[in-house]
Amino acid sequence: MQLKLEVAPLVNLITILTHLEQSIVPLLTTLGSWSYILLFAVIFLETGMVVFPFLPGESLIFLASTMAATHSDALSIQILVPVFFVAAVIGDTVNFEIGRHLIRLPWLQRHLPQSKQQRAQQFFAKYGAKAVMFGRFVPLVRTFVPLSAGAAKMSQPTFAIWNLVGVGIWVSVGCSLGYFFGSISFVQNHLSLCFLGIMAAALIPAALVALIKGWRQQRISYK
Repeated sequence: MQLKLEVAPLVNLITILTHLEQSIVPLLTTLGSWSYILLFAVIFLETGMVVFPFLPGESLIFLASTMAATHSDALSIQILVPVFFVAAVIGDTVNFEIGRHLIRLPWLQRHLPQSKQQRAQQFFAKYGAKAVMFGRFVPLVRTFVPLSAGAAKMSQPTFAIWNLVGVGIWVSVGCSLGYFFGSISFVQNHLSLCFLGIMAAALIPAALVALIKGWRQQRISYK
């Protein structure tokens, strides 16, 4: 009995992911304008709160934009673009401010070596703009870059400018691709399969970063 209760949520999740159109369209129709608030909240939490890096980012933007192309009565691409853009910018800014204030805590000051703080500051002074802009495209990593930038005392104007650039490109590409693919008959007929493929592809950059980091640590340990 307990096993059945534990398996039931997983079965329901698989059913939803493999029947997205039948599951999501009625929900969006019922929610109406509240759909945009829900989408805003997910993107904001994924980028602004370090405890939610597992929430969907690119995959959600792609799916929502695709739904806007296939079901314009449920979602509008003209509203989605600014919603995603503002949510990501505010989320990153909040994350950056959290980093700036956390590093001032006496407990962190005592337990975080000055050498590491200096290295972090040197890194963001030299590569901060690239890290903020390109980090936006790496799942999991983008959640921690603004926090680290704030903790490393990166210049606020510099962070704000490159964050706007990175988010602008990220949202534009995601929405454009989703809306374009939504007009293709194959995507319309295999929406669930395409969404699962996007989710898997979105994890590749994070997996590569983890592999490279592990490889470097292994090399250091052998020396």
